[in-house]
Amino acid sequence: MITVVELYVFVLAAFVGYQVITRVPPLLHTPLMSATNAISAISLVGSLVLAGANRDKISNVLGFIAVMAASINVVGGFLITDRMLKMFRREPKPPPGKALEKKTGGAG
Repeated sequence: MITVVELYVFVLAAFVGYQVITRVPPLLHTPLMSATNAISAISLVGSLVLAGANRDKISNVLGFIAVMAASINVVGGFLITDRMLKMFRREPKPPPGKALEKKTGGAG
């Protein structure tokens, strides 16, 4: 049975988490995503340990599921972070002579 203290901690954690996430400026979103990907990688290591413990059949199955879920989370997080970083890349500036050639239709 869930005690009142456990319910209180859950509600408080949900409230604080919501307040923290809604106040993150967009400029800090990408670095924070990278940090959470690192934390997910740590959970991947933990799930590998669980899968390799070889205690019984159910722990092997649960370990395999944990490895798959953590792997999907890590890969998906890095793909999304890479996609977000591509949005902030600037186009390279052409050399000074090339810009003039483009506007005039060629040199000479």
